[in-house]
Amino acid sequence: MSAIEYRYSTLLTPSQDETGGLCDGIPVRKHIDSDLEEIGTFKAQQDWMKYVQEVQNYKGGLGPKHSFMAVSLPECLPDRFEIVSYANEFAFLHDDVTDILDQENADIENDEVLEAFLEGARNGSIDALKCGKRRMQAKILNTMIAIDRPRAMVAVRAWASFMEQGAGRQHHRRFCGLDEYLPYRCEDVGHMFWYALVTFGCAITIPENETSLCAELVVPALTAASLTNDLFSYEKELEAAQLAGLPDVVNALWVLMHEHNISLEDAKLRCRLRIKKEVMEYSRIVKETLVRNDLSKESKSVQDIIKQHNTMSANYNGQGRESQKSIPSERPRMAVWHRRGGLARHTAM
Repeated sequence: MSAIEYRYSTLLTPSQDETGGLCDGIPVRKHIDSDLEEIGTFKAQQDWMKYVQEVQNYKGGLGPKHSFMAVSLPECLPDRFEIVSYANEFAFLHDDVTDILDQENADIENDEVLEAFLEGARNGSIDALKCGKRRMQAKILNTMIAIDRPRAMVAVRAWASFMEQGAGRQHHRRFCGLDEYLPYRCEDVGHMFWYALVTFGCAITIPENETSLCAELVVPALTAASLTNDLFSYEKELEAAQLAGLPDVVNALWVLMHEHNISLEDAKLRCRLRIKKEVMEYSRIVKETLVRNDLSKESKSVQDIIKQHNTMSANYNGQGRESQKSIPSERPRMAVWHRRGGLARHTAM
């Protein structure tokens, strides 16, 4: 049973997905227009290098088999898939910058992005002349407004909320245990940012009186996604913490090792077991939610989409960040555009 009519995705076979047993029982789907993700992602990378800064050893959202957005948002409307992929890659690029900064400088970077999103939420536009990131944020908002203004405004407000409350705002904090750490990590992993991509990308409007309940229902999914990210990104985050001069690593494995005085391998095992537990719990919640009579179809659809997000976390991270596609040269980028019929089909960006 599903609340979604599958029109833009295909079902992957068990041999095609790479969840590593973390999401057993959840079907994995992939967007049929994955080229649109490549176009949006490559454009974001090129704009970042043009307007913000050069990047070194950057591995973005494109995987060798399954890329981030194609598997996490397989039912994104095709006319919105390029811009949400661009927005997601912007977030990845910004995150990589702040990961290696101390808290003070990371907050400065986050405040700049927050200020632009707040301006967009107030005015429906962003002044693109102040700094390079603003040019990219303005492009995101302008393109989204041209497609669907009401949901674009919901999205920009959600992004502002994420930049204000999450985005590594407490990366300097020492967490005493997993129970203390997980609520922060679930917020920091980008819940509100992802909410914005889902509701805009799939053209969903959650009734205002159901938003709090929806947020409550997805907690196990957010927990599983957070832990999956931590499981596969520990080495990267350890290096980033060392570069930033931080005494602790904001990662579940680090927290578990210090909470229980255990080895890294034991922490990974505990993390895997907790992920499987949370995935099973969320699968149960989704199954029960789909037959409820007191929730709208939109709220049920969001629960179904978020379940897919967990399979993305396992697939994307399981492929290994070292194998992600780097920023391309002009030739392969143009090859992708030509496969889609050229730039004329994507004039909005």
